[in-house]
Amino acid sequence: MNNQLKTNNNSRIDEYLKILTLHKIADIYRVESDKAAKTKLSYTDYLLKLLEEQVLTKIERSINRKMQIAAFPQIKRLEEFDFSFQPQIEEKVIRELANLNFLEDGKNVLFLGPPGVGKTHLAIALGIKAIEQRKRVLFYSAEKLTEELAAAEVSGMLNAKLESLSRLDLLIIDELGYLTLSNQTAKLFFQLVSKRYEKGSIIVTSNKSFEDWGEIFNDEVVASAILDRMLHHSYPFFINGKSFRLKNMSKSD
Repeated sequence: MNNQLKTNNNSRIDEYLKILTLHKIADIYRVESDKAAKTKLSYTDYLLKLLEEQVLTKIERSINRKMQIAAFPQIKRLEEFDFSFQPQIEEKVIRELANLNFLEDGKNVLFLGPPGVGKTHLAIALGIKAIEQRKRVLFYSAEKLTEELAAAEVSGMLNAKLESLSRLDLLIIDELGYLTLSNQTAKLFFQLVSKRYEKGSIIVTSNKSFEDWGEIFNDEVVASAILDRMLHHSYPFFINGKSFRLKNMSKSD
């Protein structure tokens, strides 16, 4: 093929790839074409290589976008969690949860224990595993979530807000129990839990035992109704080990 014809063909290919928004292929097809010619790669294998790279790029962009939407306060991965420091946590069960079967079944995960024992780390780590499988995930502090529910009610958008939250594959609610909710916000929280009941999974972290949830929700009846739904299909973890923060502080001394 003469140089002029090759140049014309490349221009047309560039144009078509731009129209099809196949930007990754546009970036690599010339280099991959030269490699294919040198290694005598078949046309089919060459095309497969280009498509694989395009798909991987699309998945990566999708995951990055979902990570931004999830609004994790920090990135914590399961591979970084020191199970030897918290031996009472059943590592096998956590790793099974990382397979995300609990999402398919609409089951909940509850991490209870004092500050610093790794509750939020595990919640975020499972959330990241879900996003890597292109699931829709949102992370909320309990305070921010209840504030948004209350604001939605005042603006007449509560049903729309609940509907939006119900469509998530995974909702993570962190630090439930640090603030006592008003009677109204407790009822809004109950509506959310009811909306997702047996349809969408929730991960909750809390510094309060279940016996103290009446104090959190300022109403024993509402607390009981929430617990009834949360625990019906769930994996509860009670963590009373040492604080990772104190461990890290002692290392830095």
